[in-house]
Amino acid sequence: MQPSPAEIKQVFNTVSLPATAVEHIGSKFAKIELVKDDVLITANDIVTTQYYVLTGCLRTFYLAPNGKEHTLQFAINDWWISDYTAYFEGSRAIMTIEVIEACTLLKITKANLDRLYEEFPVLEAFFRKKLEKAFASFQKRILANLALPAKERYLQFMHTYPNIEQHVKNYHIASYLGITTESLSRIRKELANT
Repeated sequence: MQPSPAEIKQVFNTVSLPATAVEHIGSKFAKIELVKDDVLITANDIVTTQYYVLTGCLRTFYLAPNGKEHTLQFAINDWWISDYTAYFEGSRAIMTIEVIEACTLLKITKANLDRLYEEFPVLEAFFRKKLEKAFASFQKRILANLALPAKERYLQFMHTYPNIEQHVKNYHIASYLGITTESLSRIRKELANT
């Protein structure tokens, strides 16, 4: 299914594009709908596509050899998601992406996106800025995990993902923060009493 011009304008809301360009860009995307518990990408898949979240919520996680899940990212409305290591390196996925809440996504292959970069250089600048922000965000998260106490990490999480708690399970949040669900409960109680 093709996305509507309004949906393409939503994706590129900071870029001024003529109607003919919006139509052409839209022809390179496909719109898909997934339900809760669907798996978008499984570890070891070949990844050639990235996804824009129109609606819903997804979770990216790594399954360690000991069976423990480590949540790397949540993706909600107006976020992009993929296994970017595999996507950029042309390798197999090391992470799994699951649907936490029914979602509508726009997907585009790397080959189609590279063609659009050549045709519309403004899109390359758009994605460069998105990647710069994402890189800075991941770097801040790594530093927070190394240096901040769990309570501060939780507060940063709530700032990054406001109102997400109603959509995800406690163990997903705990996994993202690198703490136990019991520790998460203690932090919430402490904050509620302040």
